[in-house]
Amino acid sequence: MKSFCFAKNEIIDSNLAQIHPMDITLIRGYGIFDFFRTSNYIPLFLSDYLDRFIRSAEKTHLKLKYTKTELREIILDLIQKNDLQNGGVRMLLTGGVSANHFSPADGDLFIFCEELLFPEKEKYEKGVKLLSAEHVRMIADIKTTNYAFPVWLSPSWKENGAEDVIYHFNGVVSESSRSNIFMVKNGSISTPNNHILHGITRKRVLELAPECNIRSITFEELLDADELFITSTTKKILPITVIDKQKIGDGKVGEITKKLMADFVDMEVKHTS
Repeated sequence: MKSFCFAKNEIIDSNLAQIHPMDITLIRGYGIFDFFRTSNYIPLFLSDYLDRFIRSAEKTHLKLKYTKTELREIILDLIQKNDLQNGGVRMLLTGGVSANHFSPADGDLFIFCEELLFPEKEKYEKGVKLLSAEHVRMIADIKTTNYAFPVWLSPSWKENGAEDVIYHFNGVVSESSRSNIFMVKNGSISTPNNHILHGITRKRVLELAPECNIRSITFEELLDADELFITSTTKKILPITVIDKQKIGDGKVGEITKKLMADFVDMEVKHTS
């Protein structure tokens, strides 16, 4: 893959991109990003991702100097320059260099193209394991750059053969570190309603399953589910068959999950044809 990025106000060689070392994205972990993927050169669900990125900038008091139309044009140009047939696109808006090294200032916009690898086929066929973690993500509806907690946890979940974590707090489930979660019980689908990022893949699944209940879900309910799956840009729909040491349902990928996985593939095809 070629290596061009948008940095601050122009498209340049990605190796030449620079950020000021006193930018509060570096020294305070304060900035926003978003990530989507391309399929046959088409950025999937781009409008939704741009809307979320623009909302995140407004909510975090960061000035985004480009309109939705301008961002789209930059992204389409980058996809062509990088020959990004199937890959990822990452948008980053930094917190800026502020006078007190704390408050948001005029940040810089970066847009990078990346290679993208999905989980192995076997994980979709057999499901994966999550580890539970008592935690609730701050300002969860914004895709901030602060991933310190799950990054700190990641060595432990890898040691335990887990794909990721599932957050719960005061007995209530919210999300995984980079994914939304859905449960199936007695044929009924549910997904958490609070302390979550409103994922774009989650939104698509809700379109495929409009009968889904968006509600508070307890950790005990989750463990007692018949089927579980997580959704994200980089995982699509990924079945969960174990949490901690607890087998979910019969420990196999459920039929409702399988159908939604197939329906999501069909939806993607329609968006790229």
